[in-house]
Amino acid sequence: MKNFKNVAVIMTAALSINVFSQIEPLDAELTNYKYPFDVHFINLKSQNNDLKMAYMDIKPRNENGKTVMLLHGKNFNGAYWERTAKDLSNKGFRVIIPDQMGFGKSSKPQSYQFSFSQLAENTKAILDELKIDKAIVLGHSMGGMLATRFTLLYPERVQKLILENPIGLEDYKTFASYQTIDQAYQSELKNSVETYKNYQLKFYYDNKWKDEYQPWLDLIAGWTLHSDYPKVAWNAALTSDMIYNQPVCYEFKNIKTPTLLIIGTRDRTAIGKDRAPKELQPKMGQYQELGKKTQQEIPGSLLVEFENVGHLPHIEVYDKFWNVLYDFIK
Repeated sequence: MKNFKNVAVIMTAALSINVFSQIEPLDAELTNYKYPFDVHFINLKSQNNDLKMAYMDIKPRNENGKTVMLLHGKNFNGAYWERTAKDLSNKGFRVIIPDQMGFGKSSKPQSYQFSFSQLAENTKAILDELKIDKAIVLGHSMGGMLATRFTLLYPERVQKLILENPIGLEDYKTFASYQTIDQAYQSELKNSVETYKNYQLKFYYDNKWKDEYQPWLDLIAGWTLHSDYPKVAWNAALTSDMIYNQPVCYEFKNIKTPTLLIIGTRDRTAIGKDRAPKELQPKMGQYQELGKKTQQEIPGSLLVEFENVGHLPHIEVYDKFWNVLYDFIK
């Protein structure tokens, strides 16, 4: 029996190594990774840096006159909106999908003060370049914090706001101790294919892995296999600091734009949870409570909850996500 157990362990390890070995190393700007739609770039002079910001612009055959802008989360880039963008385009919406500075195919500046206001300004520059006066803005995870800041800064540019499992529904500083950017950087450098998969299994998918999740692991884990990874890790440290130090939850009350909250209630994502006292950790990232609390704070907002769904409704339960989204924006 003992030998069978050993064989099983060896086979499991070999399978794990085989899966990881199939992940391609990716450079800082993902030059060897093809996005689902054509990629365009806007040149930005920002904080004494000459930068390029990537975006996709999907124009429908039969336009309905509306534009949707999709804002990605911290552990992602614009590529994971592929299915959402295709369905929106089929319904007549023009779709804009930026890669935020420090993410995806956009520049990875090493001397840059990351702020949600700066990212919002960069994002507005794309709309200005394309002469788009108004858009429906959908933000997921960190993109939800950015979408909130964008809406507060430029309410006249936002037709409707959708927040999908946004982080920042609570102030992480009230739970977790501060870590310096240098400490965050050292932590980011320790990431690997295995640590990223374990994180996604735990926080996104309730320890149930499906093949359809693999592309979104490949994109972030592939960076760890390339010599460019320190650049990416440094930007990740800077954006973690931005999330921790720039809460938006106190300003939800100031949003006047029609708003929809899409919340997977199984989600327990919370920045800095590992640095919080053990007695506080279980109180962080309680999305089944945070969604309701936020809905009460945003005047006139709607809340749709998906029971037993994690951090990525548009990946985990796409059909449910799409029906709710389209019903709100059609």
